[in-house]
Amino acid sequence: MKHSTTQQTRRGHRGPARRIGRSLALVLPVVLVLSGTLAVTRVNWSGNPSDSVLTASDVSSAAGSAHAPSRSPQEVLRDQLLTELQQKDPGVALTHLQQAMNERPSLARHCTSIARALGRAAVRVYGPTRAQSFARPVCDTSFASGVLAAHS
Repeated sequence: MKHSTTQQTRRGHRGPARRIGRSLALVLPVVLVLSGTLAVTRVNWSGNPSDSVLTASDVSSAAGSAHAPSRSPQEVLRDQLLTELQQKDPGVALTHLQQAMNERPSLARHCTSIARALGRAAVRVYGPTRAQSFARPVCDTSFASGVLAAHS
């Protein structure tokens, strides 16, 4: 009698892992596209901190206005996140900073300075110990270095 060390599998039966994998392969791209589309509509591109949710028509009308002062996208984002930090908490602002970096890679070179500004503002609002508790690895821990700089 010969014993085999390898388990024999039937070719017709693939198991539940294969079914789950196929379902995810079909559903996941749809979910990612929809969530990305919704995330872009929630970013405040107009620079007005009072407007937290914008529609496509709001974005096009804000882009076409000639009477608004010219501000760079990173300044608009920084001001929006600082306002959000004061109204909610630094964790929400850091989450939105990460989302903005994912959605607009052209802003990535400004991520460090924005995160440091958020860290300094968090120290002013929450104190150094509580501000440090909100730290996340966004932009190579620049938020934490901003907290440290404001505390020193």
